[in-house]
Amino acid sequence: MKVAFKDESFAFEFVRNLGFVYYGGSDIGEMMAAAGRIKEGDFESWYAEWNRLARRILSRADASLGAGHLESAREAYLRASTYFRTAEFYLHGDPADPRILSESRASQKAYAEAAKLTGPTWEAVEIPYEGTTLPGYFYKVDNSGKPRPTLIFHGGFDSSLEELFYFGAAAAVRRGYNCLTFDGPGQGAPMREQKLPFRCDWEAVLTPVVDYALTRPDVDGENLALMGMSLGGYLAARAAAFEHRVRATVLFDGVYDCHESFRGMLPKEAVAALDTGDTVKCEQIIRKAMASNTNLRWGITQGVWCFGASSIVDFLTKTKPLTMQGVAGQIRCPCLVLEAEGDMFFRGQPQKIYDALQAPKTLFRFTSEDGAENHCQSGALAYLHEVVFNWLDETLDLHDGRRRVPALPDSAVQVANG
Repeated sequence: MKVAFKDESFAFEFVRNLGFVYYGGSDIGEMMAAAGRIKEGDFESWYAEWNRLARRILSRADASLGAGHLESAREAYLRASTYFRTAEFYLHGDPADPRILSESRASQKAYAEAAKLTGPTWEAVEIPYEGTTLPGYFYKVDNSGKPRPTLIFHGGFDSSLEELFYFGAAAAVRRGYNCLTFDGPGQGAPMREQKLPFRCDWEAVLTPVVDYALTRPDVDGENLALMGMSLGGYLAARAAAFEHRVRATVLFDGVYDCHESFRGMLPKEAVAALDTGDTVKCEQIIRKAMASNTNLRWGITQGVWCFGASSIVDFLTKTKPLTMQGVAGQIRCPCLVLEAEGDMFFRGQPQKIYDALQAPKTLFRFTSEDGAENHCQSGALAYLHEVVFNWLDETLDLHDGRRRVPALPDSAVQVANG
C-alpha cells in the first residue's frame, strides 16, 4: 500500500502514522499537507516538514491549554507527539545528531501532557531493570483498582513507547484489559537517553516487567498476556520461551530468525562477500546500494545505531543470536502468530516460527483484500485489534466465562496441540 509517496520506505512510514487517526494520534489533512512538501527519499526534507508540523500543532495545544480548552489541548498534544517522533525517524545515520534527543524529548513531553489531561487511567511508570529503570505507561480500564486481565506490550526495531498506545493499548482498554507498555534496550528513551543497545536474551528484559506488573493490585496475575510488535515478534517469542507466567503470547508479526531477514535486505553480491569473509568489499557494496535504496539506507543506519555496532558487518554479526532455533519448543503458552501478505521486512518468517512452535498455536494472515497487507498491519488497526483481542478473549476464557471455539475468518489457519 502506497499513500502520498512513491518511495517504499516513506510510503510505509506515512501509512504507519496515518493509521493512528483511528485512535486520535494523527489527522489526515495535516499529514497529507506535510507529505506534499517532502522530497521523495530525502531524509532532511522528511525531518524538516514533520518537525514544522509538530511545532505548529504543539503551539496550538499550548494555546488551548492556556485558554482552558482541555480536550482540544489533549488531542493536539497527542498529534504533536506523533509528528515529533516521525520527524526523528530517519536521523540515526549520525548518532551524534542533537536532533535525535531534542525531537525524542519533544515527543515524550507532548505525550506526557496528553496523559496528564487524560487523567489517572493513563499512568507513567518506571520499571526497575538492572540498576536503572525502563519507561512505561500503564493504561487502566478505570481507576477502581479492580484486578483486570493485563496485556504487556512492547515494540521492536524502531519503536518508541508513545506509539504503542495506538498499536495495542487503546484497543485493550476498550475491551476490558489493562495494558502495560514499555521501551526496552535498543528502543525509545533507553537507547536515546541511556545508550542501552538491543540484547537477544529478551527474557532478561521481560521478567522484571512481569515482576513489576505482579506488584500491582489492579493486575490479574492469572491472566497476563504478552504481545511484541515487529522485531518484537522475535523478542516476545524469545521471552515467552523462558518466562512462563504469561498465559498467552501474540507475535505481531511472527519472526523466527532476524539475522536471516537482515541478510535478505542486502544485495546478493554483498552477501557473497560477507560469506567469504571479505568484510571490506561487503561494506563497500552495501554503502553504494544505500545511496539509491531508501529502505536499505534506513535499515542499515538504524541497525548500526540501535545495536551499538561499530560497522555494518558488526551489526550483522550482532544479529546472529536472534533466532528461535532450538528455543521455540520451550514456549508453553498458546501463541497467535500474525502474518502480513505484503511484509517488506520479515516475509516468510511468521510461517517459520509457527511451524517451530509446539504449544497451541494460531496463524492469521492479513491480506490486501482488507488493506491489511502492510508490515504489522499499519493502516488497518481496527481489523488487527479485532483479530488479536477476539483471540485473547477466547484463549483466556474472558468472552463470556466459558470456553468457546474461536470463529475466525477463512484467512486464519488454526492448529491446536496438547
